[in-house]
Amino acid sequence: MNLAYIPSPSHGVQYLGPIPLRAYAFCIIIGVFVAVWFGNRRWIARGGQSGTVADIAVWAVPFGLVGGRLYHVITDYELYFSDGRDWVDAFKVWEGGLGIWGAIALGALGAWIGARRRGIPMPAYADAVAPGIAFAQAIGRWGNWFNQELYGRETHLPWALHITSSEGGRVPGYYHPTFLYESLWCVGVGLLVIWADRRFKLGHGRAFALYVAAYCVGRGWIEYMRVDDAHHILGLRLNDWTALLVFLLAVAYIVVSSKKRPGREAVVEPGVSDGPVKDTEAVKDTEAVKDTEADADADADADADAEGEEKAAPAEKS
Repeated sequence: MNLAYIPSPSHGVQYLGPIPLRAYAFCIIIGVFVAVWFGNRRWIARGGQSGTVADIAVWAVPFGLVGGRLYHVITDYELYFSDGRDWVDAFKVWEGGLGIWGAIALGALGAWIGARRRGIPMPAYADAVAPGIAFAQAIGRWGNWFNQELYGRETHLPWALHITSSEGGRVPGYYHPTFLYESLWCVGVGLLVIWADRRFKLGHGRAFALYVAAYCVGRGWIEYMRVDDAHHILGLRLNDWTALLVFLLAVAYIVVSSKKRPGREAVVEPGVSDGPVKDTEAVKDTEAVKDTEADADADADADADAEGEEKAAPAEKS
């Protein structure tokens, strides 16, 4: 028996009268708010308008939820469509089961639609929200703790997770808290992207690609520790192969993008410019005003000279 361990909640739902309040859903909602709030701050710092991130998130979040659920249902279809299962459970998102790969893929599609409607470059938007997404994932993973799911192999480490539920084939015991490992990893990924973005001025989607690549590295080793049922290909879990493929694509994007489009976008939102661009435009406007005033003074001097010549002409004749 472990002398020190992480206890699991006895239940993940509270009732407000007949209304169920599910901790898993609250973790997802809080994560979304954090991602939008932090993304909005970064967007303003890049020269965008406040509220733009939230407007586009109205498209991205629903698409992301649908994508995350679709990925989970497709890759674990036997949980819903095998003998003795009820296919209606596939729609019960509040009970857990969101695949991050599908959430990011379809969420990106929703964000692209929202960004296109606003005339905003999608890569710039993705760079702004990348760290916030990582922090949102860190918060969302605590929903798995409330549901007593997605834990790793048995362990006697002092930070072992104590599973007490026996529902769904669970075996009570002490396991690696992979939900906690991934939560901490996501916090580290978010901080890494913030640092790299400040240090190297990442642009044109490279901050987002760095987030994707860094997340995949952590997801690979964490996924390898998990003991829940999963499809295997050549001895590796499906999500390990997905993480490897997505990691390679993200790194390739960073390399190619750095060569084709170095630097960072000067303008991220139509009609709004960042600080340096605004200063440059102000200087140009000031110079234009000065030129106009100089021209007016020159014209006035010319008129004065002409009048003087006209007055002098009669005097010469007399």
